[in-house]
Amino acid sequence: MARYTGPSCKLCRREGEKLFLKGARCLSPKCALERRSYPPGMHGKGAQWRRRRESDYSRQLREKQKARRIYGVLERQFRRYFALAQHRQGLTGANLLIILESRLDNVVYRLGFADSRAQARQLVAHGHFDLNGRRNNVSSTLVKPGDVLSVHKESQRKTYFKGMDQQLDERQAPRWLSLDTAGLSGQVLHLPTREDIDASLKEQLIVEYYSR
Repeated sequence: MARYTGPSCKLCRREGEKLFLKGARCLSPKCALERRSYPPGMHGKGAQWRRRRESDYSRQLREKQKARRIYGVLERQFRRYFALAQHRQGLTGANLLIILESRLDNVVYRLGFADSRAQARQLVAHGHFDLNGRRNNVSSTLVKPGDVLSVHKESQRKTYFKGMDQQLDERQAPRWLSLDTAGLSGQVLHLPTREDIDASLKEQLIVEYYSR
C-alpha cells in the first residue's frame, strides 16, 4: 500500500498552518510550525512573499493538497473520492468531506483511540479493530450508519489499550458517533454533516480545481 513516508511537520510548514498530523506534539512547543513558520527548503524564508500573489490555480491546488494531507490520502484515491462525491446528491464539496470523514481510520481517530490519523491507520492495518464483529485491517473502508467499531478482543489485552477507558472519558466523540468507553467500542449514528466537520478547508476550491 502506497503512503507518504516523509517528515509530517514539513507538510504543515508547506501549508502554513497546523494540520495536526502528529497528535499531542502539534500542541506542544516542539511543533515545527511554532519554531519555523516558513516553508521548508533552502529558499523557505524567501518564499513567504510569494504567498501574497497566489493565482486562483495556486489557491485551488493548495486547498486540495491540504485536504489530502489532513486525511492522509494519495492523489489517485482522492480523485476516486471526488468522483464518488459528484455522483451523490447534494454539494460535491460537502460530499467529498463527508466521504473522507467516513474512512475507518478517521473514525478510529475521531473516537479517540488514536492521537492522529496516521496512528489510527497503523492500528487498523495491524488488525486491532473489528467492524461489525469482524476484524478489518483496511483503513480506507467507508463506514455506514449503524456500523459498530470495537477493539479486537485479543488487542484489548495489549499495553496500548489497557486503561484506555479512562483516557476516553476525557474526550468527547462528535455527535455523529457514540462511544462506549467501558467496552472500547463506538457506533456510527449517522453520516456527518458539513457542520460536524471541523477541518479548516474551503471545499469549493477543491471542486474548482477538479472542474478546470
